[in-house]
Amino acid sequence: MRNRFKILIISILLPLLFGTSTLNAQLFQDSVTLNLIKRNIDCIYNMQFKDTQEVLLKIKKAYPGHPVVLLLKGMQTYWKNYPLLNTNPAHVSFEEDLRQCIRLSGKNKIPAHEAEYLLTNLCARGMLLEYYNLNNLTMDVIPLVTGTYGNVRHAFGLTNSCTDLQYYTGVYNYYREAYPKANPGYKPLVFLLPSGNEKTGLKELHNAAINGVVLRAESYYLLAGIYLNFENKYQQAIYYSRTLNKLYPDNSEYLALYIKNLLLLKQYDDAEKVITASQKEIENKYFQAQLSIYHGVLKEKKYHENNLAEQYYNSGISKLSFFGSYGNECVAYGYFGLSRINEIKKDMSASKKFRDKALKLATFKKINFDK
Repeated sequence: MRNRFKILIISILLPLLFGTSTLNAQLFQDSVTLNLIKRNIDCIYNMQFKDTQEVLLKIKKAYPGHPVVLLLKGMQTYWKNYPLLNTNPAHVSFEEDLRQCIRLSGKNKIPAHEAEYLLTNLCARGMLLEYYNLNNLTMDVIPLVTGTYGNVRHAFGLTNSCTDLQYYTGVYNYYREAYPKANPGYKPLVFLLPSGNEKTGLKELHNAAINGVVLRAESYYLLAGIYLNFENKYQQAIYYSRTLNKLYPDNSEYLALYIKNLLLLKQYDDAEKVITASQKEIENKYFQAQLSIYHGVLKEKKYHENNLAEQYYNSGISKLSFFGSYGNECVAYGYFGLSRINEIKKDMSASKKFRDKALKLATFKKINFDK
């Protein structure tokens, strides 16, 4: 999750031009097609990829040439291959679909259609930016942020036409104020930007989570992350992480977030039940690597079995190394755990070494399971 916050602030801080698209649209006024989109997105987020193709064909038939079709294809590729690494051949079609989506979403000259095309534009940009950033493809990030700030600012005038756009206005309102507080080095960069409002931002994100279609899951995910990482209000975060897990029980990323939230609340019995069940049900290697770290937390904190905890931490760190930046935050939890265990062993040199490694990787350093 660390890079998602980073890419959001990068997008806000690099202002460029805005453009919308020009095909037959107003898709979001078509309740039948809108329900198909919702069904398609729900299947994607719940990893039910066999059910998506037929629905996507119906959407494409109703709105041939609409960029939302390319957006949905890109979303499916991303989640089907999650975490999507640049060594995975699937990244080619993922990038092509979303870049074509952005191009189509930049041709509209019809004001009545701009809300839905603005949304598809922003969604495609956001997914590509996250992919490039998580794969450390900096040279691809820089040109893509062109247009992002202007698009976000334009969204403020269109939220009545499209509830999902409140995701972006909520992001701006909250992070414009919260991010510089957490990262003082950014204060000079945001000084000239219009002020935001953290409370308003949280309300907008909540509304997008409850009433949105395209960005419902992303809104829940972001709110859980905000309350965990910025607000450090774990009890408030659990509403969003638990709801997300209930909505999409087969999504391993959302399940990992829920487990982490339970562990931070020290609800070890509940966390252990979820870990035990999911270890057998979900084969995703990235998720299994995360589980090794969370097993370590359980062994250390619930059972005080530090030797076993140490084995789990080392195993998780090793497994997560394959996934690059995707796994950095979870790897940091493993290093924090090894630091605590070595402190108990009175090996202060090793303890310091592991804590330094953890602090280097962790964006949100208060999330460390020390307490």
